[in-house]
Amino acid sequence: MPFRNQKILPAARSLKQFDQLLKSPFEYIVLLEVHIGNLKTLKIEAEKYGKKVIIHADLIQGLKTDNFAADFLCNDIRPAGIISTRSNMIIKAKAKGILAIQRMFLLDTIALEKSYSLLDKTAPDYIEMLPGVIPELIHEVYERTGIPIITGGLIRTRKHVEDALDAGAVAVTTSDHELWESFT
Repeated sequence: MPFRNQKILPAARSLKQFDQLLKSPFEYIVLLEVHIGNLKTLKIEAEKYGKKVIIHADLIQGLKTDNFAADFLCNDIRPAGIISTRSNMIIKAKAKGILAIQRMFLLDTIALEKSYSLLDKTAPDYIEMLPGVIPELIHEVYERTGIPIITGGLIRTRKHVEDALDAGAVAVTTSDHELWESFT
């Protein structure tokens, strides 16, 4: 069962949101826009509360997304999962037994086709498809790849979440506290 059937993957953009998530019923949480120097401490703190941390590597302040960064995240931090647009991050996470979530942006048909080529190369555990308000493409991408879809980006209402889940997404990422609350 993906994410133990957790339909919302709450994403913390600040330490205040992180603290809120520690007290929430969510098991899986996503870290965005935190400083690299805080990663280890935040992961340890989250584990004390029974949380599994997914790190959005591309948004960590002070972290490049090169192979050294991939090694650092996979060997020193060891999160439950890594989200990235970068193939080296996804390949390294998979090799280390960490959930590998390839982020893809639905900008246009060319970007979609390039994403399919990248997905063939990286074979991630999940795809995070953005923006999440295009539910029609969730089924199409899943049919083409066979990889479970997480969606996020521009998710602003409960209906957006429900539409994405109804279209086949296994979960929705959001930093909107009100949406977290409506799905607990």
